[in-house]
Amino acid sequence: MAYTRLSAAEAAAMIKNDENLALSGFTPAGAPKAVTRELAKIAEAEHAAGRPFKVGIFTGASTGPSTDGVLTQANAIKYRAPYTTNSDFRKSVNAGEIAYNDFHLSHMAPELRYGFMGEVDWAILEVCDIEEGTDTCKAYLTAAGGISPTAARLAKHVILELNAFHNPNAKLIHDVYEPLDPPYRKPIPIEHVGDRIGKPYVEIDAKKIVGVVECNLADEARAFKDSDPITDQIGHLTAEFLVADMRRGIIPSSFLPLQSGVGSTANAILGALGKDKNVPDFNVYTEVIQDAVIEMMLNGRVKDASSCSLTVGNECLMQVYDNMNYFKDHLTLRPCEISNNPEVIRRLGVIAINTAIEVDIYGNANSTHISGTKMMNGIGGSGDFERNAYISIFTCPSTAKGGLISSIVPFVSHQDHSEHDVNVIITEQGVADLRAKNPAQRAQTIIENCVHPDYKQLLWDYLKIARGGHTKHNLPAAFALHDTLARKGDMRLTDFAEYVK
Repeated sequence: MAYTRLSAAEAAAMIKNDENLALSGFTPAGAPKAVTRELAKIAEAEHAAGRPFKVGIFTGASTGPSTDGVLTQANAIKYRAPYTTNSDFRKSVNAGEIAYNDFHLSHMAPELRYGFMGEVDWAILEVCDIEEGTDTCKAYLTAAGGISPTAARLAKHVILELNAFHNPNAKLIHDVYEPLDPPYRKPIPIEHVGDRIGKPYVEIDAKKIVGVVECNLADEARAFKDSDPITDQIGHLTAEFLVADMRRGIIPSSFLPLQSGVGSTANAILGALGKDKNVPDFNVYTEVIQDAVIEMMLNGRVKDASSCSLTVGNECLMQVYDNMNYFKDHLTLRPCEISNNPEVIRRLGVIAINTAIEVDIYGNANSTHISGTKMMNGIGGSGDFERNAYISIFTCPSTAKGGLISSIVPFVSHQDHSEHDVNVIITEQGVADLRAKNPAQRAQTIIENCVHPDYKQLLWDYLKIARGGHTKHNLPAAFALHDTLARKGDMRLTDFAEYVK
């Protein structure tokens, strides 16, 4: 049978105020773009007429300007989970205009299935190909796995965006697997990075499909900053640390799979590892693949890679499509509850490397909030990987805003990752290996190795006034650096005297 062809405007017109939408994609990769643009126009028109129009949005991770961007600008989002990177959205969240629920990405699909998030009225999936059956539709995803299989199964209605920008051969790199829910769940049978355990398509009840929207819209991958001397140095130090662990037998000589977060620091770290001849060819088990990994796959440094999305520039994406005979055997895209699954991460022995906004002298890390109150993006998958990693590494520059802010503080202003989940901290100043150290030893190691010279004496001074038992703090002075930043725009206070009581 042939499914009804709709314009994006016709499809958007079916969606009503207060309904919930579950979308494909993970980062801007694979996110719908045609229907959401039209939905924003409807919201603007409804608001101009004095009528309410807002929807709930469930995704695998962030989306792009054509979803989070336009819907935020149209004041069309009532609720959003679990992650986003859009600057307009961020402003609205911090202004209290959007109910934003930030949590681990591996939790999104199961919490939808458990009924924690309410009903899913619509699923909108971007696809590269469709097999239109009378009872069942086989929908082939584009550049990401996301929460698509769960979204399609739970939704009352499904809209498919058939995007001609993507090569239909993208179907060759997908492995769609949805676990059973407790008490029927079984072990996820991934024993090697390249194992495939599911199907190459999302299976959808054909009766749910209200129409197919044909479009040709490029992915909206974010442009990351080029590496700089600081990120290059962090990358170099990370490579040195892992090589040293391998030489002393902590890491097997065959190496272990790597996970790295998103951004210029992540690219620099992977680039440094790729250039270091002491690092053997390795595998990647991660949530997001960036350009650096594709380059290393093409030159043989990365053997196999598993991810939830191809968060790459469109030129790099075309390289993947043009070399599909190679990538179909070495690259796998999975739903995020599999790419980020703690069971699999721990079984494979993944080395996790993520970026923090700030860390404190005991190893607690803040990944989400500026000065404890303003949301940046969200925790993303860092918690999924770091808590379950073979080695848990956090990186960050030692300072921010030209030195006005120290990224190492007495006490994090918001805690996403406790000291129990953090093995190593690396800044451009050096490496703090926290393994087998008590709190006092952790503090000394972090201050000595990771803190910028402008702040090192301040943090030694804090330790002198800290008091208590196992973990020493001076609570009146614990946020002195943050308070000084708020009052003076600069963390470099003269001393702690005014805070000590």
